[in-house]
Amino acid sequence: MRARRSSDEEIHELETLVHHDMQGDHVSRYTEEEEGLLSPADESVGLKGAPRNLLRHLGLSFFFFGLINNVLYVIILSAALDLVPPSTPKGIIAFCNIFPSLLVKLGWPYLLRGRVRYAMRLVGCAAVSVLGMWVIAAFDSLFMRLLGICCASFSSGLGELTFLQLSTRYHPPSVAGHSVGYFASGTGAAGLVGAFLWWELRGLGVRIGVGLSSVLPLVIPLTYFLLLPQPATFANADLPPTALPYSVVAAEYTALPTGEEDTPEGETEGVREAGAVKTGGVALSMEDKWRLVKPLVGRYMMPLFCVYLFEYTINQGIAPTLLYPVPAAAEHPLMSKIIHSIRDFYPLWQLVYQTSVFLSRSTLSLGLPPLPASLLPLPAIIQAFVLLTLALESAVGLFDGGGDGGALAFGLVFGLISIEGICGGLAYVNVYHRVNQEADPDTRGIALDADTEERRERARQEREFKIGSIGIADGAGILLASIVSVPTEVALCRAQVGRGRTLCEGL
Repeated sequence: MRARRSSDEEIHELETLVHHDMQGDHVSRYTEEEEGLLSPADESVGLKGAPRNLLRHLGLSFFFFGLINNVLYVIILSAALDLVPPSTPKGIIAFCNIFPSLLVKLGWPYLLRGRVRYAMRLVGCAAVSVLGMWVIAAFDSLFMRLLGICCASFSSGLGELTFLQLSTRYHPPSVAGHSVGYFASGTGAAGLVGAFLWWELRGLGVRIGVGLSSVLPLVIPLTYFLLLPQPATFANADLPPTALPYSVVAAEYTALPTGEEDTPEGETEGVREAGAVKTGGVALSMEDKWRLVKPLVGRYMMPLFCVYLFEYTINQGIAPTLLYPVPAAAEHPLMSKIIHSIRDFYPLWQLVYQTSVFLSRSTLSLGLPPLPASLLPLPAIIQAFVLLTLALESAVGLFDGGGDGGALAFGLVFGLISIEGICGGLAYVNVYHRVNQEADPDTRGIALDADTEERRERARQEREFKIGSIGIADGAGILLASIVSVPTEVALCRAQVGRGRTLCEGL
């Protein structure tokens, strides 16, 4: 067994690791001598000695978590026209689809005390989602369908919170970042998959189409119990201790409990052998949580809030007014194959947006480096520019001088909406990746001062709370955008009519 080093040596090494991490270096990489059989594919997550299929199973599991957790949200939005009577404002669907999720993200991290029981929570989320979709399919009344949508929204919000918290249980931090990257990619894919699924199912009617969709949440518990590698699997991998910037969560490579129970029976054999004790009494106080969340507001929450506010204002308030005359086949042979009526513009903009979101949310899983921490506000700044430009285009015809539009205006709008999706996806995946990788300064001190299970459990709960507390930012941005979008769309349509362009009135 390796001799234990002095506290001074540990502190010096930890400071060095943290310094490299702040410089954007991947501290979980090794020297050539330490890497040994490290393949190029595994190097992207900084893992040595772990089988490739273990990483594939982890990435695939979190991809499925992100995909299935968000796909019902997209299906419900895609089916909005079929779920409510023509006289009912479709915005009520968007409101019921986001507000319960926002309440979960706002309150759950603060109300929860002690460990997260992941298995119990994920089975509960799947059950509530199935119930919500059954209610939508079984009842024709508006009230019952909105109730079903609220159930699905509640489950989706709690599910996203849970999966992001679950990612913090994997060590070293490079593996935790691997999980976040694939989860974000799955949430991006949900936009494309959900829209495609409803396109295929809508011909069967609401009752059958939504009823068939209700089986999708069952994938989550199946993935959790049958495919997902447990955190202890990576903790027991052949990894040098210097690969970890956060020794507190690694517990010097003892197998960690998965957090399902607060009793010794819920702990792994490896923990019992290491002499771990019960940690059921460990719980963060409200004061602890406020201390943890304050530094996150300006650093992570505000950039994410602004990106989502601008993004969904574009999607719900501006994009529906970005309309042009239907292109003639003789003048625009390519555009004419895509656009057959003015009602085709908005679905096209949504397809462009969802595709770019998927690609940008997949950047980390594709091996691209994360944005430096100093550049996290950049997507919000670019998004504000895109919003202003598209609003001017809608109001005054910025790209065509106030004329009837054409290929140039169409191409520029296409490009700007692509940039909008890229900014939104980059903000999401990079903010959560950074929070996942961040260690609290006090936690680092605890790791070096004492090596007790209670202190390690407290550190794990702090990491779970921090990543769980971020979700309120994007949820609040979406909710505010849904409120702002209604008068924005009306005002832009009036501006178009005022300059003699009445396409928006024909929808």
